[in-house]
Amino acid sequence: MNEPLTSQWLGRVSYEAGMRLQSELVEQKANDPALPDRLFLLEHDPVYTTGRSVAVSDSEFAGLPHPILQINRGGKVTYHGPGQLVGYPVLDLRTRGQDLHRHLRVLEEGLVELSRRVGVKAEIREGLTGVWCGARKLASIGVGVRRWITMHGFAINVCGELEGFEHITPCGLEGVKMTSLEREGATGLSVEAAAEIAAAVFRELLK
Repeated sequence: MNEPLTSQWLGRVSYEAGMRLQSELVEQKANDPALPDRLFLLEHDPVYTTGRSVAVSDSEFAGLPHPILQINRGGKVTYHGPGQLVGYPVLDLRTRGQDLHRHLRVLEEGLVELSRRVGVKAEIREGLTGVWCGARKLASIGVGVRRWITMHGFAINVCGELEGFEHITPCGLEGVKMTSLEREGATGLSVEAAAEIAAAVFRELLK
């Protein structure tokens, strides 16, 4: 049986700082299976990230209003910034069936449940990773695995402006419209409050 998942609210941190925290814990857990799994919850300074299969030198990324970083996750380009809850579950899949597909589905399930708890009807769409409200995309998921320890995770738009997405093709999906919990009816919800709900949801799902 797995140890209870611990969660930690970090507030607003740079993308690089978030990466360092994950990388350090991944290495520690790979060498010490007794360390508990952890979920980092945070907001990022404005930044674009793209998966390992996308070249950041592509002309489509010229003139972006914020930095763009290529990182070791799957997926294409996305935006992170204030008003968005980012979750980095650092989990040992050696004790969870070594099933990356299942890991992705659990993240989706948790985000659908988080949305439900704040009064928003969200869903998954066949063949597309992430969480949606109708045709509008609410949350993106991109993960990496090193020695069967997960890193990266999810980003769900909670409140505030979504202008950062207007400069890219989010997740490589032409014509997709991004939305937020606020736009879908969860008014007055802060990112920190959403993080508290996410922590509870994922503790239940990742027992």
